[in-house]
Amino acid sequence: MGNSYAGQLKSARFEEALHNSIEASLRSSSGDPQPIFTQLYLEPEPYPGNVEDIKPKADLHGGEPPGNELMNGHSSNDPEELEEDDDSDSSSPPLPYLQAPAPDGCCTLDGFCQAGKDLRLVSIATEPIEVPAGFELVGAKSPSVPEHILVCAVDRRFLPDENGKNALLGFSGNCVGCGEKGFRYFTEFSNHINLKLSTQPKKQKHLKYYLVKNSQGALCKGPLICWKDCKSRQISSSASTSKPSSSSSHSSKENGGASGHSSSTFSFSDSPPTRTTQMSSVFFGSQDLGRDCSFLKPLSSTSGNKTLPIVPTALRVNGPMNCLVDGRPPLLSPSQVSLGPQGPAYRTPDLGDSPASSAMNSGPPKKRHRSWHPNSLVPVPPTAVPVPAIRPIVCSPGAVLGMSSPQPPVAGVIQPQPVTAGETVIVPDNLLNSSGVRPVILIGHGTLPYFYGNVGDIVVSPLLVSCYKSSQLTEKTLETLGLNSSQLLCVETMILLTLQYLARLGLVQIPLREELEQIVLKAMLCCPRGPAISPSQLPWLARLEASVSGGSVQVVVTHNSLGEGISESLRSLSDGPHHQKCLPTYVVIICASKMSGNEFCVLVLGKYQARALAEGMLTTNEFLKEISYELITGKVSILASHFKTTSLGDNLDKQLVRYQRRWKGQVIQPFQGDVTDHIHSQEAAGMSPPSERAELLSKLFQIYPTQLSVARSLLSQVCSIADSGTQNLDLGRFCKVDFLVLVPPSHILVHQTAQRIRQSGVLVDLGIEDVCSAHQKSDKYVVRLDGEVHAKMEAFMRKVKQNPYTLFVLIHDNSHVDLTRGVFLGYDLQHTGQLAQQIALSGSVCHGELQGLADRVVNCQEVLDAMNLLVLQVSCFPYTLQTHQSRISIHNEVHWPSGESLQGEQPPNELLYFGLRDYSSSLQWGVASPILRCDDAFEKMVHTLLERHPHLHSMVIRSYLLIQQYTEAMMALTSSPSLRDHITPETLAMVEDLINAPGREGSQGRGHMLLVRVPSLQLAMLARERLEDVRDKLGLQLCFAVLLGSPATELNLQKNFTNRLKAWRGCENEDWVPHTYEDLEGLPCIVILTGKDPLGETFPRSLKYSDLRLIDSSYLTRTALEQEVGLACTHVTMGVVHEPKKAMAPRESDGEKATTGLNDGDELERPQSNGSAATRTSGSLAENGVSSSDIADSFQRPSTSTCPPEGAITSDMGTAAQGFKQECDSVESQLSSNPSKASKAPPSLYSSSSSSSPSSSSTQRPSQSTQCVREPKPTRVSPRTVIMSRAAYSLLAGESGSQLSSFSLLPHADVAWSSPLRPLVTHNLQGEERSMYYREWTIARQHHADYEAPSVPHPRRMLLSGPPQVGKTGAYLQFLRILFRMLIRLLEVDVYDEEEEEEEETSEVTTLVKTQLPDIEEVRKLPFDPYPRDPKFRKASPVYTDKRSKCLKDFKQEGESHTPDKRVTKSIRLSRFAAHNAFHHCEQCHHYCEAGPATQLSECTFHAFTFCSSMLGEEVQLQFVIPKAKEQHFVFSQQGSHLESMRLPLVSTKDPDRLKSPIFTPTTGRQEHGLLNIYHAMEGATHLHILVVKQFEMPLYRKYWPNHILLVLPAVFNNTGVGAARFMIKELSYHNLELERNRLEEQGVKRQDVWPFIVMMDDSCVLWNSHQPADSSETSDGTNVSLKMVLQHMENTPKISLYAMCGTRRWSSSLARKSPSHPFSRCHLHDLVMLNVDLTQNVHYDLNRYSCEEVDFNLRVNSSGLLLCRFNYFSLMKKHIPVGGNKDFLVKPKLVDMGNPTSISPPQYVCAPDSEQTLLDAPAQFLLERFLQSCSHRLFPKAVRNRSNPVLSIDSYLNISPEISVCYINSRPHSTNLNHQGLLFSGLLLYLCDSFVVSGLLKKFRFLKGATLCVICQDRSSLRQTIVRLELEDEWQFRLRDEFQTANCSDDRPLYFLTGRHV
Repeated sequence: MGNSYAGQLKSARFEEALHNSIEASLRSSSGDPQPIFTQLYLEPEPYPGNVEDIKPKADLHGGEPPGNELMNGHSSNDPEELEEDDDSDSSSPPLPYLQAPAPDGCCTLDGFCQAGKDLRLVSIATEPIEVPAGFELVGAKSPSVPEHILVCAVDRRFLPDENGKNALLGFSGNCVGCGEKGFRYFTEFSNHINLKLSTQPKKQKHLKYYLVKNSQGALCKGPLICWKDCKSRQISSSASTSKPSSSSSHSSKENGGASGHSSSTFSFSDSPPTRTTQMSSVFFGSQDLGRDCSFLKPLSSTSGNKTLPIVPTALRVNGPMNCLVDGRPPLLSPSQVSLGPQGPAYRTPDLGDSPASSAMNSGPPKKRHRSWHPNSLVPVPPTAVPVPAIRPIVCSPGAVLGMSSPQPPVAGVIQPQPVTAGETVIVPDNLLNSSGVRPVILIGHGTLPYFYGNVGDIVVSPLLVSCYKSSQLTEKTLETLGLNSSQLLCVETMILLTLQYLARLGLVQIPLREELEQIVLKAMLCCPRGPAISPSQLPWLARLEASVSGGSVQVVVTHNSLGEGISESLRSLSDGPHHQKCLPTYVVIICASKMSGNEFCVLVLGKYQARALAEGMLTTNEFLKEISYELITGKVSILASHFKTTSLGDNLDKQLVRYQRRWKGQVIQPFQGDVTDHIHSQEAAGMSPPSERAELLSKLFQIYPTQLSVARSLLSQVCSIADSGTQNLDLGRFCKVDFLVLVPPSHILVHQTAQRIRQSGVLVDLGIEDVCSAHQKSDKYVVRLDGEVHAKMEAFMRKVKQNPYTLFVLIHDNSHVDLTRGVFLGYDLQHTGQLAQQIALSGSVCHGELQGLADRVVNCQEVLDAMNLLVLQVSCFPYTLQTHQSRISIHNEVHWPSGESLQGEQPPNELLYFGLRDYSSSLQWGVASPILRCDDAFEKMVHTLLERHPHLHSMVIRSYLLIQQYTEAMMALTSSPSLRDHITPETLAMVEDLINAPGREGSQGRGHMLLVRVPSLQLAMLARERLEDVRDKLGLQLCFAVLLGSPATELNLQKNFTNRLKAWRGCENEDWVPHTYEDLEGLPCIVILTGKDPLGETFPRSLKYSDLRLIDSSYLTRTALEQEVGLACTHVTMGVVHEPKKAMAPRESDGEKATTGLNDGDELERPQSNGSAATRTSGSLAENGVSSSDIADSFQRPSTSTCPPEGAITSDMGTAAQGFKQECDSVESQLSSNPSKASKAPPSLYSSSSSSSPSSSSTQRPSQSTQCVREPKPTRVSPRTVIMSRAAYSLLAGESGSQLSSFSLLPHADVAWSSPLRPLVTHNLQGEERSMYYREWTIARQHHADYEAPSVPHPRRMLLSGPPQVGKTGAYLQFLRILFRMLIRLLEVDVYDEEEEEEEETSEVTTLVKTQLPDIEEVRKLPFDPYPRDPKFRKASPVYTDKRSKCLKDFKQEGESHTPDKRVTKSIRLSRFAAHNAFHHCEQCHHYCEAGPATQLSECTFHAFTFCSSMLGEEVQLQFVIPKAKEQHFVFSQQGSHLESMRLPLVSTKDPDRLKSPIFTPTTGRQEHGLLNIYHAMEGATHLHILVVKQFEMPLYRKYWPNHILLVLPAVFNNTGVGAARFMIKELSYHNLELERNRLEEQGVKRQDVWPFIVMMDDSCVLWNSHQPADSSETSDGTNVSLKMVLQHMENTPKISLYAMCGTRRWSSSLARKSPSHPFSRCHLHDLVMLNVDLTQNVHYDLNRYSCEEVDFNLRVNSSGLLLCRFNYFSLMKKHIPVGGNKDFLVKPKLVDMGNPTSISPPQYVCAPDSEQTLLDAPAQFLLERFLQSCSHRLFPKAVRNRSNPVLSIDSYLNISPEISVCYINSRPHSTNLNHQGLLFSGLLLYLCDSFVVSGLLKKFRFLKGATLCVICQDRSSLRQTIVRLELEDEWQFRLRDEFQTANCSDDRPLYFLTGRHV
């Protein structure tokens, strides 16, 4: 056949196509023209190769589903099948033809060439293939992979022309896989492409088809190559209907010889799976039986008087079937059936069993073995010879046979093998024409007959077959359903149930699979087995059941086969019109055969039902193609001519022209007038609507409480992914958030989403864009899934790879749209782009043919593998994402809170979401004009037309009628009132409202939008053209706009309407045009919304009517139906909902439910930052904008009240309006020029640039923020009115009889039910329960993107589901914002921010200001300040000093009333020098804290280290855990096992990369949260860091810090406080210093040269700062410096060995304001101390202490005459860590009384000795410290708030409450003490005093009269001895009852104390 070359003229192309079309139709058995115009007029690019007869099946999926060739319109009795027998027709495998073995190392895989490149058409259909000039792409068939076509390039000269002539002998070809050229022999070539032939290779036999490109540019199978013997084998069309003519016209040479009988089935060669059959055909259509649909697709019909020979069908209902790729062939267009790949054995999956097993098998082996049986309950009758399942394809008279190669009638016909009469059915000719109905056969149970003749006029549907499959339920499923195998129903019961069901169906109801399944399930549950029914009873009972139907159900009983009954019924149907009056709707045919038991099927003869069932079998894509086909081929011309006249019989066009002339260019006044007012068109065009600037409706972008709660739930989900311990997401490493939103291919949706991004300010808040660029660049963050996705996705993935520290979120919005599998198995972005571009060019996007793109983008390997990429799929109909194979874990789903749970939160004037369930329940309101209606008058008209035009798709008929209704309504309202009676009241009311609303008082020309949903693009264009034309001729052109809303195009609005919109919004911008539907707010218009699915666009509030009358029984899945009604969902004013809401008194549970998500944000425990923190966020729009953390905080508490928590979000709009007044004019310019003005807006409101539309946007539940600025009068928002078809209405209403509701339907066309029976879905099944239901009971079909999903869901993928238009966009944008805030919080810490108490200024020392290192002489001159000024000692006793502190005058008056007040913290961003906890991971320090993969915990060695402690007076054994890598820091004995010492450097060592002092960190309870990773703080320098841990915690610290050295305290210290750890560190260090001095002395080093310092650092030190001296110019916050720098600076101090201790001050924000007055001071040091263990050898930490051990130690060091020096220009930040640190024991009784657990207060911590008081389980020292802290006012009453008479404490400092001052005196000789001359003490505290305290010492001090004494000792005897030794009784009076002990039992060694009075 001729080829069109790119260079030819268009006209040549046309002529050639026309010529081909005529030629093909001459050869075909039907006289109709081929649908050639489809390609000529719809294809933008020149059409390569032959013009096929029909659009190829591959269109359905943008290519061919893997593993299935989808053949292009061939009838299955085409020569291809017939001639394949010669190599596959014998029952025993043929002897392989001896071919040369493949060379070593070659690929021998079927379908690949020897170079290993894929040649299968399915794999390379869309790849660019280079074809040299003169070559042609052809398809070869390989017997080893019959289901595939292999692509080859062959020289055209060696191929025949269209007459089968002129092919040169020989061969010349190239391999398209590896590109190897110049194969000169077909044998050589067949070896190269691995044909693996069993016979001599012949090009004639194996090169089968030309390959052509379809409309998307994908290669697909074209016409057969016409080799010379082709013609002798064409299929005949015999004229006789009486005798079935065989469909096999094999040449007897090929067939007869081998088989011994001539085969009456044409053998299904070896390519069963994708047989494309035209009239005959395999009846399992390409979709699985899971869908309520069919096998037999209605397809194009034969012309009246011909009978097409059809292959008989042996249908085993219980046996072989299932289906596969979704392809259901287009109605009335050639069918292409894809059958799944065939297994090696002919295993036959069951009908309705899982598609996973199911790609449908194509039937038995070639020779009809008697032994082949399907696994059927019904034995196969010996006469019935099973043959491949054939699918009768229905053809209508107007259509064309889809023969792709011209096939002239053939003479010789081989007769069929004789078959018993009962097994064959001859379909009568002209059945459709004579009866007006195309019968549908619903498969029941048993063997269907073979069909011959005019099979185009019948349809076989598997709709109900799964209901009869209960015998195949698994045990597990039965158990779930509460059944057991004894309850299964028998066939007889099934028959009666089916009859009962059909008899009860209404006149306009169609059978639904789900409904019958529920009936079957109920029957099993309530009456298992039922009474046994004998064969003789069955017919009688069946007729009885049918009798109640009033004749609509008939029963036919036969005794031989079902075929007999079908034959009979069809014959009576075709006998003529006189029967038509009494046609039953359903005929149930029962075959009560003795041999095979009872079998049955249902013949649907009702015109409406048969048509609805046939159309329901098509996918949306298929029926849209079908409609295009009918329009293009002119089949609608009869219908169109019917509508050329009005209902009154006048010629429509003439009437309109007459009317137009009458008004001579005048038009109806557009607003403020009546329909009768005409003015001149120029004048009208100049009119502008009255617009008061003050009336401007500003649309504010708000985040509502629900959105905030959903955003928090998403955040909490991200946190739980990160916390799962699986290393799938490491939040600690990210410091930025970036995102990309993928939307379905709709221009309007892109603009809408970009606008939301702009208005929300999220780009600025995330710091991705600045205020100026955010406006222009918001479009960059939204990508349509079409041709442009490739480049943008590539750029995005590049960004993802290049920024490992940014967390990217890929948001796939409306992700339920097009979830089909991508064409490529090996996906790469480039291919996607090319494919998408080809498809986009072909213009077929509207009908959803851009398929699989989403899959290839979202599921590509790069996206799955990126560790810094989260995928968030957002959907209002998530059912298709929730199958058994879902890629999203059920734990990663976030569901919108349901309406009931939110009611409690609504303020009374708030808007309320009105969704699908509200529409259904609105039918119970009982109002006069319901908001959900069915237009019954319209339905009646439709029924009449459907009967007249049985050949047209019902949507075409509905569309033409709808156009006429709108046309006549406009005419009736303007020119022809007499037409009113012919228009349905619904249509008239809508059009009247549309035309008159703008003229009403106060409307200012604003009107309503009317949305008409027309899924077919061609019909929508026709409607727009027609309505515009009529409108203009009637003079209404300025009254309302008519717009085509197509996803593929931008909005196109006439200039005068645009001007009107601009006037309303006061828009100055000349170029402004509306981009989204919301921009059309207030404009009277009809929007004709087209496209396969609604894609989630938001409509303005002025949308009043949604006309869904075209949505009928083709929409029988839950998603398809609900998304259409979802167009009308919106937020409405609370009052308009009629049903009394229970909102005012919310039930407790509802409130809780609504707010469960609210606390999710608090993952990171932290106190409230009082100073809302100098977080260095990247210039967010306003700190109090939406991003403000304060807003979030106000929601932290769940609120069940009826108004929002603390009124934070919905602030009073009256005041808000002021803030927005000046912003409405042009927010962009304001924001860019003056950000501060924008920030005056009330919190969390952003005004938008499109300030006019009263917001009903999908991002928000608009509140009454949309008021006029003048007066806050809320606009009333009512639900939209929805007008539906009867079929859709009854499903949504769900109230008519037993009819089920939409939520029981199959959830989506791409999924299938996994079991024939399952529990009932109720409307209460929401959120997670619904997801679990669908995950259990649905599976993905073969073409679904999740079909081959990995078994484990993807860890970084989440799903947000919520009803349509509820505000999901706002929620996910808010999620991005709080995700960023959280990451920043992860990079921030709360540090204590408290000022230390100032001492009074002294002007003595000011000379030191400029020095950076201390001079020891100058430091010695400084006075020591004994007062602990650090804020952490606020609750500790002040130390008496002769200098008064100025802030102590007011003596902490709060005293006791001020109980635990929270310490002030501030949030600080971590710098690169921070210390980190165990959650920090980064590339630099992972070796520092994480164990390598090879290193096990056993890599550490344990070493005991024993020394004698002078203080304890006994040997102490400590244990070191030393990782291998750290052993260089220690000295081991020669044998290498015994630890001898820890290496110390020399004082003289100068190494800038090394720290000399070992760092010890005592830590407890903080293995995760302690800041023990100091790698960055040390700048990676070498250092020795030792963690000091308690023995019981050692395993935990080893687990988290495997590379740290641990020093493990002995078990006796498990309950001690931090004092013991510090004591042991110091003892060990001194002992080690001595060992090192001895070791190094042997090497000639002086003892004093060994470095004597250690560093003791807390585990909460996080950052260090350096502050400049006061005269420096900068008074900055100080600069972050590293710990290494601070310590090295101190180590470099001159004469460092003379200092006992060095340290730094604590940071507070006040340090920024004033630099330290002195660079150095002598005072208390803590938290980070560099300690000289040599000088402090004799001063010890108190090992018993739990608190204040540092103050105690510092006072002792100072009084021993040693030097403490604090470096004031360094400050240390301490992190608030709420866990661990052993702050408090839980004090509980030793013997717990379970009955009444009481809390124990500090006064109960002590008791009288030997008393009966409750003994406590806590260390004695801890009880004592806590008692003294709380109850000292009882012990020292004279000292309370008496600063001038302190309590004298000798040798120790104890905290005896902040109200009592302590004067510390050291008893050691030569110690330096305070001058106490003239000081009167109010009390004396002696705590465990040693022998240095003597009575003579005490006699030096003078006491107030009535002063008190407290002596504390280890036990009672030492208490008595002390009193005697110190002669206390001389001056103090004791009473027996003044002796106490801590409330421990004697085993816990209580402490004893005695109190007395001074006499």
